[in-house]
Amino acid sequence: MNIDLLIKMANQIGSFFGTESLEGKAPDDVAAHLKRYWDPRMREQIIAYYHDRQGAGLDPVPLAAVGLLAAATKPVSY
Repeated sequence: MNIDLLIKMANQIGSFFGTESLEGKAPDDVAAHLKRYWDPRMREQIIAYYHDRQGAGLDPVPLAAVGLLAAATKPVSY
């Protein structure tokens, strides 16, 4: 999937949870949403982007959420 589209989607989700979640809980809620509803390949791609480009283009809430997912994910080794 196009990384620009994934970034846009993550930012939209972050914007929603940024206004709907309790203060400080938005990154956890976004991470849970991405884990629950995104295809594993989409998550892998955004996590790889997070590692490669430090999440450039992600707003603060989704950036923190992807960081949580990255921390909870074992690196893929070939």
